Amino acid sequence: MGTRPIGTSRRRDGAPFRALAALLLAAALLLPPARAGAAEKEKGGEALLRKVSERYAGVGTLSAHFRQEIPLQNLGIVRKASGTLYFARPLKMRWDYKEPDAQLFLADGNHFYFRPADSPQVIRQKMDEKALGGKIPLLLLFGKGELTGMFRVEESIPGKTGEETMLRLVPRGEGAPEIRRIDLVVSTSDALIREVHIYDRLGGENHLYLSDVKLDPKLPSGLFRFRKPQGVSVVDD
Repeated sequence: MGTRPIGTSRRRDGAPFRALAALLLAAALLLPPARAGAAEKEKGGEALLRKVSERYAGVGTLSAHFRQEIPLQNLGIVRKASGTLYFARPLKMRWDYKEPDAQLFLADGNHFYFRPADSPQVIRQKMDEKALGGKIPLLLLFGKGELTGMFRVEESIPGKTGEETMLRLVPRGEGAPEIRRIDLVVSTSDALIREVHIYDRLGGENHLYLSDVKLDPKLPSGLFRFRKPQGVSVVDD
């Protein structure tokens, strides 16, 4: 069985794409004062969250290697995958899955395309920017939602070595109804996201580990253009 994209299921109601978009959330944080009081920590955490938006506001492209883990609690196993991801303004992304099975998830600004491993079909879904940006947070590069308006900082936890910081985010109101919380782990040396951990309200978990993160890399012009493989059909979702 091939590994499906982050947060996807076998349902064909659009939820897999929105869940994937949620997990694409990434940002940069700075280490808060280690001895700050509880109120100061919360205040500092909210300030850090605002720096997330400021840091990525002017970034046009992003690339990174990723490793993904999705615990399947009912089966007692963890589904794993890895590959390379790319983002570009406006509303474009590409996930090239290499291990354990090659597959593709692509957004070209108008549609989402997903081809499961060894599948004779590509699933296509019309992109609804208003629905995606308003209900579930996308990566700051990918959407236009205001992160600080969707989430508040519940806790900011410095790593044991001081090289990383974890910022725990919980939704404000109904801005992200599917999400229970998001944990972001960042490197304090370069202020780049290293891990994204999503916990949904149904008990599901998605864990994403990033490396070799590059901001504003020069990407090939055709990277986000969908090309239908020979012998493969496109099915609208």
